[in-house]
Amino acid sequence: MGIESLIVFLIVGAIAGWLAGLIVKGFGFGLLGNIVVGIVGALIAGWLLPRIGLVIGGGIIADIINAVIGAVILLLIIRLVKRA
Repeated sequence: MGIESLIVFLIVGAIAGWLAGLIVKGFGFGLLGNIVVGIVGALIAGWLLPRIGLVIGGGIIADIINAVIGAVILLLIIRLVKRA
């Protein structure tokens, strides 16, 4: 993985984590937390969405959308665990 790919990976993670934090109210993790949430969300979406037959497409916008979906799922799971 080149440095450019790593930078894009981190930017996509930060955008996805930030957007997921806006969608799921009450979660603000800061820049580093948003990157982690976005990256973990991308991993979740990369595993889950093809299994349920949802394919959004290619490109950076599709990657951000996938990561946001996964990050929202992650934040909702965190919210459920915190309530229990």
